[in-house]
Amino acid sequence: MNNDDSQRPSIVVGLENGITIPDSVKPLFYGIEEEQIPVSVRKININDTVERAYQSALASRLSVGIAFEGDHFIVHYKNLKENQPLFDMTINDKKQLRILGANAARLVKGIPFKEMANR
Repeated sequence: MNNDDSQRPSIVVGLENGITIPDSVKPLFYGIEEEQIPVSVRKININDTVERAYQSALASRLSVGIAFEGDHFIVHYKNLKENQPLFDMTINDKKQLRILGANAARLVKGIPFKEMANR
């Protein structure tokens, strides 16, 4: 990824320094891509997952940010209060993670969310 990436409208996934994206998180990206919305990864050095997701949303030209820690995933929208993310979920199922990614993209598109299993 080049530094010019920030100019491209995309959903931003905020990572702490030194964190790489594990294979277990890839279905999240597949869900976003399946909805044909660009996604980019950015280093956002904030320990708190909710705050990192919110800062990712502010950094996104599409106003949607995602952060995760282990199997805890936050999807945030810049027009929401910082401490009230759109989705705050623990997910360890690939299919549900893919749906979460698709729903983040659907927020951008303004279309109804896919149904997720209640956990």
